[in-house]
Amino acid sequence: MSFNRSSMRLHLLVLIAIAFLHQTASAAEELVFECKRTEKDFTEEYEMKLVPASKSSKAKIFLDGRDLDRSDSNGTQVVKSIQFVPPQIVILIDTRFEPESLNGVSYSAGTVSTLLTLNQSTGKLKKVETIRGGILGSNLGDGTRISEETCLPNKAH
Repeated sequence: MSFNRSSMRLHLLVLIAIAFLHQTASAAEELVFECKRTEKDFTEEYEMKLVPASKSSKAKIFLDGRDLDRSDSNGTQVVKSIQFVPPQIVILIDTRFEPESLNGVSYSAGTVSTLLTLNQSTGKLKKVETIRGGILGSNLGDGTRISEETCLPNKAH
């Protein structure tokens, strides 16, 4: 059996379409990772579950079962987006803090914008946080901080 150029192109397009459909299907599934964050002498381990958006609901992230979309009298945190660009998962989270007073010290309102990039091939999670104002800005300073964590797929899920 011989292939001419047009049949080879068609064959290649079919293979690309199958690969795309496979990636789209896997992105629609819930993903669970076991993560580890180490800072100086402190180590924290946690489970991160990513639930992609569907036609009826927005994308969600859960850390140890706790929904990151939350709002209370102290502020609001919203998962803005989760994008699957294999092997990367890119996540954007916005957090807003209300003005507060703690131990007699008053703090202005503040924001934190967080960009997470998880490389599924290496397990490297890069976190870029931009802090502006609030108690965090007062104590850590306004600006951008970059850190890395490790997140590996949970084989049980």
